[in-house]
Parts: sequence; C-alpha cells; structure tokens
Amino acid sequence: MFEKRQSKRLEEENEITIKVVSTDKLPQNQKIIYHISKDISSSGARIRTNVFLPIDTLLKIELTLKNPPRMISAVGKVKWIRSLYSNETYEAGLAFNDTSRETIKLLADHVLETSGS
Repeated sequence: MFEKRQSKRLEEENEITIKVVSTDKLPQNQKIIYHISKDISSSGARIRTNVFLPIDTLLKIELTLKNPPRMISAVGKVKWIRSLYSNETYEAGLAFNDTSRETIKLLADHVLETSGS
C-alpha cells in the first residue's frame, strides 16, 4: 500500500485539550471533553474524541508529551473522521497548519527520539 504521510508517525497516547477555532457546524471555542492523541508526527495527529468534528474544522490543540514532560500548542484541521463505539466516540485525523516552525521541529525531534530511529 502506498504511504501518503509526509512524516514519520509515532504511535503514542498523549492527553490533549482541544478548542474549536472555526467551523460552520460547531460553536467556536467549544471545549471537547474526552480526548487523547493516538499517534503524532510533525505534520499531524490521530485523535480520539467524544464529539463529532466535521471535516475542515479548525482546532487549537494543547498536547502534553510524556518523555520529557512538556506542553505543545498547535493548530490542526480535521482531514477525516470515523465513528467508533455506536457514535459515542470518534477518531479523527488532523493536519497541523499555522503552527510555528519551533513546534514542528520539537514534534519531529520527539518522534525520532521516542521511536529510536
């Protein structure tokens, strides 16, 4: 299968805080209650949430990395979403955009260090 990802992805669960920045279907600044990242890279993340997020929804993300402990802020756009567990939990793919170069480098370094590559 052809891999479309732009950068190496690390399967790692991290706690995240999400705020909706813009969408036509959800109120801005809505906080999402249940959320966790399932994998991350310097270009995006796969998250789990209890709220359906329409494609192209812009999100502000606060991601807590474990080793070493640190907080990362990024902006991401929902690229895909699928329902898990009878429409009570969703999994979504985010592409980071409008995120600082420093943050992108920090994420890339974290993925390389943690994966041992």
